[in-house]
Amino acid sequence: MTQRIGDWMTTFTGRKFWPLDPRPEEIYIEDIAHALSLMCRFNGHCAFHYSVAQHSCYVAELVAKREPKYALTALLHDAAEAYLADIIRPVKRFLLGWQEIDSKVMHAIVARYNLAWYPMPEVVAWADNVMLAVEHRDIIPSDHEWSVDVFLPEATRQKILEMSPSLAEALLHQKFSRYETQLQA
Repeated sequence: MTQRIGDWMTTFTGRKFWPLDPRPEEIYIEDIAHALSLMCRFNGHCAFHYSVAQHSCYVAELVAKREPKYALTALLHDAAEAYLADIIRPVKRFLLGWQEIDSKVMHAIVARYNLAWYPMPEVVAWADNVMLAVEHRDIIPSDHEWSVDVFLPEATRQKILEMSPSLAEALLHQKFSRYETQLQA
């Protein structure tokens, strides 16, 4: 067996995964969906448990309406967080080496599911920002204004609903199956 870099973690499905030495064949949607469904966005600073899985489903829905061929990419745009955690945006850029580690894991995910990623499709970045605006409006308690104007009208139509982790996990699986099938057609 080839020497691996770093230590391994145990995933939800009981498999070993090396975050510093990720391999496409060690990526499983079951692990991604489960982990992201239990991971709360905004480091938990929101009105209720709002998972990365639920966020990813909303981003994918927005993308599917505009450019369906990128829906699976949108659904999995934060999939590396299933193996690395959700680090808040204001901190990520200051963590030395983080970008390289995140990129390695994302590269393995992209290879595993044959996603369009390098560079990330513009429509995915756009939808991610629309949802960030909606999330700030709907679930972030705040005494400051956070404008969604730049993302209108899409942001005004979207509404965050409270969803259990198990429902978010099931929804991510459902969308994964649908979008993967559409790509293969």
